[in-house]
Parts: sequence; structure tokens; C-alpha cells
Amino acid sequence: MPNFCAAPNCTRKSTQSDLAFFRFPRDPERCRIWVENCRRADLEAKTSDQLNKHYRLCAKHFDPAMVCKTVSIAHDSSQQPGSMFPVISQKCEPPKNGLFDFIAFQSPYRTVLKDTAIPTIFDLTSHLKNPHTRHRKRIKELTEEDIRKIKERRLASSIQQLVSKKDAAVEDSTSTNEDEPQLSTEEKEFREYLRSLFEALLDYRMNAGDEALKKRFEATAVNTEYLSATQQSQLLDVCENTVREEMLMEVRESRFFSLVTGDLVEFANEKHLPLFLRFVNQQNVLREEFLDFMLFDGDESALVERLEAQLTDRWGLSMEDCRGQAHKATGTSTTKMKAVAVLLMEKYPLALHMPCSHMALNIHLANSLPFPNVQVVMETLRRIGAFFRTPFTQDELEKAISTHYQKNEEKGTALKQACGSGWTEQHNVFDVLLDMLPPLLLCMDSIRDNDDGKFADAATADAYSITETFADFEIIVTIVILKNVLTFTRAFGRNLQGETLDVFFAANSLTAVLHSLNEVNDNIDVYHEFWYEEAVSVADLMDVPVKVPRLFLRKQRAADVGEIQAEAYFKEYVTFPVIRGIMQEVEDMFCETNLKALKCLSLVPAVMGQMKFNTTEENYADVYRNDLPNPDTLPAELHCWRIKWKHRGKEVRLPTTIHETLQLPDVKFFPNVNSFLKVLSTLPVLKLEDNKSDTASERLQAYLSNVPTKHWNKSLAMLNINTHVKHDLDVMVDKYCRLYPEDDPEAEAESEEVAEEDGMK
Repeated sequence: MPNFCAAPNCTRKSTQSDLAFFRFPRDPERCRIWVENCRRADLEAKTSDQLNKHYRLCAKHFDPAMVCKTVSIAHDSSQQPGSMFPVISQKCEPPKNGLFDFIAFQSPYRTVLKDTAIPTIFDLTSHLKNPHTRHRKRIKELTEEDIRKIKERRLASSIQQLVSKKDAAVEDSTSTNEDEPQLSTEEKEFREYLRSLFEALLDYRMNAGDEALKKRFEATAVNTEYLSATQQSQLLDVCENTVREEMLMEVRESRFFSLVTGDLVEFANEKHLPLFLRFVNQQNVLREEFLDFMLFDGDESALVERLEAQLTDRWGLSMEDCRGQAHKATGTSTTKMKAVAVLLMEKYPLALHMPCSHMALNIHLANSLPFPNVQVVMETLRRIGAFFRTPFTQDELEKAISTHYQKNEEKGTALKQACGSGWTEQHNVFDVLLDMLPPLLLCMDSIRDNDDGKFADAATADAYSITETFADFEIIVTIVILKNVLTFTRAFGRNLQGETLDVFFAANSLTAVLHSLNEVNDNIDVYHEFWYEEAVSVADLMDVPVKVPRLFLRKQRAADVGEIQAEAYFKEYVTFPVIRGIMQEVEDMFCETNLKALKCLSLVPAVMGQMKFNTTEENYADVYRNDLPNPDTLPAELHCWRIKWKHRGKEVRLPTTIHETLQLPDVKFFPNVNSFLKVLSTLPVLKLEDNKSDTASERLQAYLSNVPTKHWNKSLAMLNINTHVKHDLDVMVDKYCRLYPEDDPEAEAESEEVAEEDGMK
């Protein structure tokens, strides 16, 4: 009969998993803590014996440090209540070979819990995404009173554990190092108090600033006094640095990484740059983690110096190990970040500058153009994306589309599907925007009128502003030019965000893309004539007058220059700059070195198979030759790698991604290939494979969207984004005591005595 996991939102059972399942302990106090952490109200009325007999939790809900392998020799009479297997004093690690997992049922090693193990890892929110799902294991909602009682019980339990440990330490004093300083009772209580504060900070994932901390701490039984702003800052600083250090340890172990930056975020009226690192961890899984915010101040050289100092001096990394960089910039920061990328590549040639997989290539290319009219279009797109996430606005847009396209229902239906969630960030955004302009203005007019009063004042104001932007013929022309020019890069960009095989063929198709763009540039007069007529047609449909911008006309009159025709103006100041800017950006982002790196994706077996195993990776291997453990043996190793897959059995499936290839048990016998794939995997242009949870950039955006701007806090943002990172409260307490010894009770007592003596004198 299978064992089912009792944890909420967990559907694992023993017949479908190789995980260990652990009975609830018979010890009433420890069993109560398990139930409390499970948040299952239906289990509270059951006795510890009933729970021990009928309920189990799988190993996924315990910190890995709480689970160990023991040699099962014989029963021990001192076995702790609730243990699933006999507790044996002789412990050792399982044999280091691949057979262990395969014949685990025959092995003398058993999976057991430590005597003090408490389940702490639970999913208490995923059911909220599907409110119609029926749940047998109902999750108990905690009241403030419940939280207060839990904290009181935890504090009492912690004090009791401290006393027990102290007694045990006295009994075992012969094995204690006499030179090691012993903590006084007051110091131990203070450390436990600190531990409870760190636990509150991390457990509740507070998402605001000083006021939220004050409210939480005031409602917590272990802290009846409000912490000062300085102490709060110290706690947050220690938490943040400890969590960051956990991630940095993994980056250092993997050695190679890529640097990714995001859109600027403003804290306390200062702009900051979010910093992410991509790396392949020891389990050969590609990860991208958020590490910190960096002040975005000064010129390009100052930013480069600050970036280097952050990565090397503060984080202990080497920029010589950086294999890629991607900068998701918008507006005026775009030009500066492009200059930063160039300066970094001059210093570190292998820090290849590439587009980021999080952003459609066409969006990236348009953002990179430093022309005011293009930047107005891109900023308006971002505003539209945010506007249609507010209540009722999407319904109003769909009504406007139905009204405008009532004689062409097929086109209207297709447009409704195209303008779903996130359409302003898609590869074909300019095609959709152009088709949507007339119904979009109709929608904005309806929201501005607000006859039924269902829209907030802010929504009507935004609708007015967006309408005014699209009433400018220069903006319409810019959208038409962007749509037509970026048609030639749309398929190329979509392939870059596709599977490994798509990326490989995209790298080989760049020549064709550049050829098409050059052909347009060589015949720009003909192309512009067609594009201009299209813009005039759209403007007529929207009742927008065709005219040259007033600012340009004023400058002409001031310079006493004759009148200029509208078509000639837009060819000179819109079409020419856009086509040449796009061509230059594509050539920069996909230079010879970058293409060589992407063509090395032919190491993936499925790509080799598609190429009939006639691949020539050694022609491109010089890019990463110094990163390989045995570069001299690379040609022979690549030959063996191709032969291995070419003559595989018919039942053997070719791995299709870098991730799948790295998970192969025998890839370690090809050390150069293994290293090659790990470096390639970090390139920012490649999508995160097998990513089953939100990315770090999505979690950052969720924090910024869900928290009021006035409550944004750098440290709290970092902790909210990285709640998945394991943390050790004792490490945090030790670090706090080392950094801020003046808060220690012993230090305070000494300072008070000194002050009294000075007063007496």
C-alpha cells in the first residue's frame, strides 16, 4: 500500500517516487510542531499515536541537512520515538558509485531523520492560482493570535533546548576545548533573541519598509520593544549578505558566469541597476540569480569601475571568468549601458555582449536606437502594457476592436487574440500595434469620457496622454518604419529564443538577415515610398494631419531655410536613421566572436544529428580554448564524441538541449566537451532550460509591482526575490555578533560600568 505525503499541495506517493517518507513522531511535543508547520487544521485533533500510524511526510519538506544515510545493522533500544528506522551509532556515507541509486532497495544504507528534525519546507500558496481546485488537505489560515502563540511556544522551546544543551555540555566537558570561550546565560538568551528576529524577518518575507517591520516586531511575543531604524538596518544587512554569500559560493564553485542587468529601479530618489548572475551549478543546472542593486551614477567609466569593484572586491569573483554580458536598458540609459558593454569587452574580450533571452530581439533593437521619436514609441508601449493591466481596460479594448472591425470579424478575432497579456513585449509588437491603432484610439476616447464612472482618474489621465501621443504623425511614421524594418529580424529573433537547434540555425542565418537589410538600404528610396504611403493611409484613418514636426519647422525658419516636403523630411530623419541603426546594432551584437560561440552549440547531440554528424566544432573552439582542461586533446575527443552518437543504438534518443546533455552520466568522460557546454550554457542569449519556477527577473518585477513605491527597500527586495535560497539562522547570529559587538549584553554591561566609574571620578 503506497504512502501519501500529508503536506498541503504535495501529491507525492511512495510508489511514484524514490523519496523517503517519514512517520510523524510519537513524541507529543515534537509531533505538535510537525502539525503546526504543516498548517493542516484537520490533523490538530488527532493524537500523536494516530498521526504516527497513519500519516507521513516526504523528504522534500525537510532541510537536506536533517536527512542522513545510516548503516542499518541492528535495532537499538535507545531509538527515538517517531523514527522510521532503527537509529544506529555507526554512520557513514553511501558508496560513491552510480550503482547506489539503482540498487537502493538492496543497500544496507537507510534514509533517516536526525532526532531534532523539523519539517520547514512547504508550499502554502500554489492552490491560490487555481481557486476551483478541490483540496482534501485544507490549509489553515493563521490569525494574529495564532502567530503570537506559535512564537511564544518557539521561544519556550528554544530556551528549553538551550538549557538541555548547557547541561549536556557540562556533562561532556572533558571533550570540550578549554580554550574555547563559553557563553554566559545572558549572552545565550541574547543570541536566541537575535535568532528569533532573523527568523521573523525571513519567515514572513516582509515586503515593506520601516513601518511594516515595526508592526511585525511589535506583534511578536519575543520582541515587545520596537527596534530602532539602525538595528533594523543592521538585521537586514546581515540577512542580505548571508543569503547572497550562499549564492556566491555556488558561483565560485562553478567558476564561469555571465553578467545580466535589468531596468533601473529608484530607491530614495537614486537610480540603481539590478545585477543578476548566470552560472551552471554543481548539479549542472543553469541558474540566473539576483545578487544586488548598484548605484547608477556617473559616466560610463565610473559605472565600469563600480561594476568591477562590486564583482571582485565585494563578491570575490574574477572578471576574467565572465563569459557574457547582457543589459536590458530603456530610455536614456540605453546609450550609457552600450558604452559600458564596449568598455568591459575591451578589458575582458570573452565577456561577450549579447541580447538577453528575457527580451524579444526586436524590442531590444528598437530600445537601442537613441532617437527621440523611437524612444517615445517604446515608452508609450511600456505605458500601454501597464495601462491594460488595470481593471476594466482590457474589456474596453476588446469592445473597441469589435466595433472597429465589425465588418471584418475574422480580423477582429485575430487581433483580440494577439493583444492578450504581454503583447507589448512580443516579437511582432509593431505589426499588432499598427493594426490596433484605430481601435486603440477608440478605446482611449471611451475611457476618457468615462460615462459610467468605472475608471479611476489616473486611468482617464493616462488615456488622454496616450491619445495625444498617437495624434502625432511623426509617431505613426516611426511605428510604420519600425514594423517594416524589423520584419527582417523577427524570425531570426524568435529562433534565438527557441530550442538549441533553433539558436544554432539562427547563428548560421545571420548572413541572410544582414543581406536583406543591406538590400533595403541600397534601395531605400523605393522602400521608403511604400512605407510613407502606408503611414499616410493609417493617419487618414485616424484623422491625424500629415505634417512636419513644429520644432523642426521653427528651426528652419530661424535658419531662413526653404520649406521641406513631409516625405523628404521623414526619409531623412526617420527612415535612414532607423535602418542604419538597426543594421549597426545587429552587426555589433552578433560579431564574429559571438557567432563562433553560438555555432559551438553543434556539440549538442541533436544538433549533430541534424547536421548528419558532419560538424566542425574545432573550427570555433579557439574562442574557449583556455577554458578547457585538456585543449590539446580536443580534436580527438570531439571525434570520439561524434562517433558515440553517430553509432548509438536505435533506442537511444539524442539529447536536444545543453541541459539534457550535461545530465548524461557519461559526459564526465569527455572533460573538454563538458567544460565547453557549461561555458556555452551561461551565454545570456540562451533561454533558461527546464525552468519550472519564476525567474529572478520576474520575481523582482513582482516585488516592484506588489509593493507601494514609497515602501521599496533594497534589502527587503533582495530577500523577497531570493526566498528559495537556504539560510542558516545561527550563521546570521554569529555574523551579527561579530559585526556589532556593541549590542552584546556583556559589552553593554562593561560600558555601563565604565560610565559609572567615570561619573564617580
